Amino acid sequence: MKLFKILLSLIIMNCHAQDNLNLIVGTYTNNCNNKGIYVYNFNAATAEFKLKNNTDKVINPSYLAVSPDGKYIYSVNENGDDSTISAFTYNAATGAINFINKKDAKGADPCYIICDEKNVIAANYSGSTIAVFERKEDGSITAARQVIKRNGGSIDKSRQEKPHPHMVYFSPDKKHVFANDLGTDHVIVYSYDPDSKNDNFLKAEYALATKPGSGPRHLAFHASGVFFYVLGELDASLTAYSYVNGKIEKVQEVSLVRDPLFTGKNGAADIHLSNDGKFLYATNRGDANTITVFRVHANGRLGFVQQESTCGVGPRNFTITPNDNYILIGHQQTNDIMIFKRDKVTGMIEDTGKKIEVCSPVCLLFTESK
Repeated sequence: MKLFKILLSLIIMNCHAQDNLNLIVGTYTNNCNNKGIYVYNFNAATAEFKLKNNTDKVINPSYLAVSPDGKYIYSVNENGDDSTISAFTYNAATGAINFINKKDAKGADPCYIICDEKNVIAANYSGSTIAVFERKEDGSITAARQVIKRNGGSIDKSRQEKPHPHMVYFSPDKKHVFANDLGTDHVIVYSYDPDSKNDNFLKAEYALATKPGSGPRHLAFHASGVFFYVLGELDASLTAYSYVNGKIEKVQEVSLVRDPLFTGKNGAADIHLSNDGKFLYATNRGDANTITVFRVHANGRLGFVQQESTCGVGPRNFTITPNDNYILIGHQQTNDIMIFKRDKVTGMIEDTGKKIEVCSPVCLLFTESK
């Protein structure tokens, strides 16, 4: 009996530890007086939160990536022609983030960044480039080892006058990097060699043409690795693809616009699947300011479940707690992160009335709190 109580106590303590997370927030700093990167303690069981730490005087760290070992953070510094990529140490226990070094982004306005054990890869929106930086043992980064310059455009001359890489994303097996180019209506599939000796880490293998004028912004892979979903910023389209043995085939296209009378501006922003893979969520900015819920069927197709107001303006990035209990949505214009409760069975969400007030949040990431 005594042993049973001890085991039960350890199980409960472990569950509580798993619910105790760090929420890392990247922001824009040019329109408000904020510090750059914020770390909050967030309880995934109760949605309680508290500011834990922050940086100071970091310019527009609008997108972030955490190293696989959880010891380093890499950020874009979205600042026109003066844009850089920065490396920081990260202490999950205290939330402390300390600057290591930064390098020229090799393209204006980087808007997405990823990393693995070897490299950091950034998509430079205005510069029309994708850049690869090598990671050193101390977490610092080298100058860009490879810079890929994109060419072309598409039918929307105001937004697609040239290439606009908007996302880089590792395939589930880490053998490829997918790059969404909003400006050319393509998703480029690059083979990825993390140990390249001749600075040829990325090699273009395939260019997936999306619907003209859709403006592919973000994508998300299903946990199975068999399906992925591409969100079109300009027309709020959502397209499902199968991905088997490197072959890509279109499965379905749906829209985030549910009201046939809606004539406002779209600005589809972010897309994520629940951790159990059963539901997909996507946000739409512009005049909509909504989040839409879809059920993911076994064949990869999507079924509409729900559409709700995000309770703010400019829903940029959002994230789902690892236990699938909550969805947090960052609003760039109304300067808050709204917290929604999530039903794991139906996938439906509802506003909890709780929000984190922070200026111009645009990237939300969870890590362990240690």
